[in-house]
Amino acid sequence: MHSVCVCLILAVFDSAFGVDDGPAAPMIGAPGAMVRLSESDPGVLKAVRFAEDRYNMGSNSMHVRRVSRVISASKQVVKGIRYSMTVEIGNTQCKKTAELSLSDMCDFVPELNKLKTEVCLFEVWDIPWQNKYTLLKQKCQPSVEPQEDRKVVSVPLSVNKLTQESVQLLTQFKDFMEKYNRSYSSQEEAARRLHIFQENMKTVQILQSLEQGSAEYGVTKFSDFTEDEFREVYLNPLLSQWTLQRPLKPAARASNPPPASWDWREHGAVSDVKNQGMCGSCWAFSVTGNIEGQWFLKSGKLLSLSEQELVDCDSLDQACGGGLPSNAYAAIENLGGLETETDYSYTGHKQICEFSTGKVSAYINNSVELPKDENEIAAWLAENGPVSAALNAFAMQFYRKGISHPLKILCNPWMIDHAVLLVGYGERKGVPFWAIKNSWGEDYGEQGYYYLYRGKGLCGINKMCSSAVVN
Repeated sequence: MHSVCVCLILAVFDSAFGVDDGPAAPMIGAPGAMVRLSESDPGVLKAVRFAEDRYNMGSNSMHVRRVSRVISASKQVVKGIRYSMTVEIGNTQCKKTAELSLSDMCDFVPELNKLKTEVCLFEVWDIPWQNKYTLLKQKCQPSVEPQEDRKVVSVPLSVNKLTQESVQLLTQFKDFMEKYNRSYSSQEEAARRLHIFQENMKTVQILQSLEQGSAEYGVTKFSDFTEDEFREVYLNPLLSQWTLQRPLKPAARASNPPPASWDWREHGAVSDVKNQGMCGSCWAFSVTGNIEGQWFLKSGKLLSLSEQELVDCDSLDQACGGGLPSNAYAAIENLGGLETETDYSYTGHKQICEFSTGKVSAYINNSVELPKDENEIAAWLAENGPVSAALNAFAMQFYRKGISHPLKILCNPWMIDHAVLLVGYGERKGVPFWAIKNSWGEDYGEQGYYYLYRGKGLCGINKMCSSAVVN
């Protein structure tokens, strides 16, 4: 693959903004499963218009309000199509006496302090054969007041007349390429990635403006991936398909209340952060991390166990195509245990199973499901070790540091798509958090860790907590 020198970025800059990625193909799921959609999906746009009209009919605002951005969208086929859409809504200059059908002709108010942006969750039921729409849910809350420095980067008209914003963008992209050793196969591909990078920086601005915690979002090693590419390569759609879950026995409740804070890294039960690479094998890392902790508590020895064994030999899951912790526990029991990372090293793609019973270094006897209450999860973790968990990774692609606290309506707790390891919990300046070991390398987040607000079931972090049992 021939690398494209950073100096060529200027040459491709103008064409980059003309590249159209097109609407992303929706992820295929089981019947009745939630499927993520592109914001430009025709069905989403029709449902948004319907919800926008109903919103205006029920609003006591003097002015027509319009959807300024679709933040996320999904659908579910249930006797029709049920759309779930999170959007931003702002004031226009048109008085309410104007026809609502003409709202596309209404410009947003130019004064940022009068825009009064809201973030709304709309659920719309579409019955195509009856040409009928129904608004099932409308939930809105004020966004953070927009500031002057939140203006999005303007698109330059000419390479020869680079604006200050475009120079800043070019510098960011150049620094990104150098830091993460990026090279592209052609000038056209470099142009496309620059365009994606620009769109992602706009998303970062929105994420940051809506953040309720101390998290900082910005340039990460995933900044030249589209949302769909990132989801397809690094995330795990099977986690949200609840009908595929294998039922686990309930865990015995902790015998003591949770201490104020706990961190298994300080007690030797957590191995170094690993990197799943371009493979949707987060489920395997979540489970091996849990078993590493369980084995340490029983034997006093911390082993780094093999995820590749699960990718290759777990016939219940789909290797880099995703998997379920509940299946992985069963596969490990059937195989007879796990080899170490040294004996069965990670490659990041499925190979022929080369598991050897003679090299088993850790085994499990059973697996259990934890309660959904976060205080009980914390108490169990403090007594019994790191916990396999899963969550909606909505805010993770551009996370850099701090305690992430996205708006709850943006991070659907039922749209779980990433498996992780809870290693501890505590507070920073009075703000409660979960310490989450991720599997995207030490150059992600805070030395490979993601910190999420604790106590409100954010992003579904409490929905799928489990552990192996070692007798």
